[in-house]
Amino acid sequence: MIFSRKAIVATMISGALASSPLFAAEVVEASSAKHAKAATQYRQAIFQLVRSNMGPLGGMAKGALPFDESVMETNAVRLEQLAEMMGDYLSVDTRKFDVETGAKDEIWINFSDVEKKVMALKTAAQGLQAAVASGDESAYRGAIGKIGASCKSCHDDYKKD
Repeated sequence: MIFSRKAIVATMISGALASSPLFAAEVVEASSAKHAKAATQYRQAIFQLVRSNMGPLGGMAKGALPFDESVMETNAVRLEQLAEMMGDYLSVDTRKFDVETGAKDEIWINFSDVEKKVMALKTAAQGLQAAVASGDESAYRGAIGKIGASCKSCHDDYKKD
């Protein structure tokens, strides 16, 4: 029996969705100004990577760019991977040190909520992968929109204006 690449990917994604664990990072206080500065830089770097992968997706969702299944698949996989790493980079509480950050203090106070929001990003990224694997062009815009909504949800609550 011969399986198409899309069928194989769809099967893998559905399995991943069913067994997707929530990361379990614990909030830890930065141990020094140097640690706080490094943690802030790493946190900002991961969000730069998120932004670079969301840009083309947003353009496609708005109709400014044509749908490109290869870009959608690649960027959705990257966003899923970045979501997996976020707990480690968000869990270092830098409030006691004078670092330039866009994070509100609430991020470390309500970290379990942050974890849920990051899981929503991961799930949304997997949803876009599934939409691409199915080849259902009518689902692309909505799947990208769910990724954007997960980002906005966290920004609304935990990012300074």
